[in-house]
Amino acid sequence: MKITIASGKGGTGKTTVSSNLTAYLAEHGKSVVLTDLDVEEPNSGLFIHGKIKYDQIANKMVPHWDSTDCTYCGDCANVCNFNAIVALSDEIIIHPELCHSCYACSELCPTNSLPMMPERIGEIKVFETENFDFVEGRLDIGQEMAVPLIGQNIDYVDENYDGYIKLLDAPPGTSCPVIEASRESDFVILITEPTPFGLNDLKLAVETMKVLDKKIGVIINRYGIGNNSIEEYCKDENIPIITKINNDKAVAQCYSRGELIYTQIEHFKNSIEEIAKFLEGIR
Repeated sequence: MKITIASGKGGTGKTTVSSNLTAYLAEHGKSVVLTDLDVEEPNSGLFIHGKIKYDQIANKMVPHWDSTDCTYCGDCANVCNFNAIVALSDEIIIHPELCHSCYACSELCPTNSLPMMPERIGEIKVFETENFDFVEGRLDIGQEMAVPLIGQNIDYVDENYDGYIKLLDAPPGTSCPVIEASRESDFVILITEPTPFGLNDLKLAVETMKVLDKKIGVIINRYGIGNNSIEEYCKDENIPIITKINNDKAVAQCYSRGELIYTQIEHFKNSIEEIAKFLEGIR
């Protein structure tokens, strides 16, 4: 199974649930791998401590102008939907940060003047713990787009962890990085909190997953700080609530120390057990 853990907003508890759920499943004999797809600010590694066993540079393919045979026809700029190419009368200017690696300019250039070349965008690291592996994507500072690295991260996990439960810790929000992190998953867990902001952003996330035709379930984190509007919304939309994680200062204290929580706080462990049982039921 490939399971994305997402939310409509940041700070709802995706990484908290992802890291604790992974460790719990591994402890109970499951073959599981966690990958942090929030490549712009990965932080699962703050809670999962292992030794690095693999490190690779991640590249994306971008066009490089070869002026030798170029006729300055401007076709390359005309076919680029992302404004990554500017065609002047005596020069072709390429903006790599805008390039989506679609190959249109390179393939359609009549003089083959735009060969695609690899350009570094970040790195992928694999950490080995006692019971499971953790895969982290990290985008280089200054890079504009996270999607290519997220895709490569997922590809690495698919190629190297066949038969595993794959937990994908997604970026926040509902934009392109989240869609990339969710589009091939078998199930998406949406984490929210019982506040007006939580409900608003949950609705956005649910609508996004409907467009992707994904099966979803909801976890309510910090349960007890607000009202029951999340529960009412999930009931109206026929969305299962997987578990409710109680609001507890002790949980925040464990988190602030970079510690796994389920090993220390019983009610949190009970919630993780409920998630694990729910996932068993959808396999």
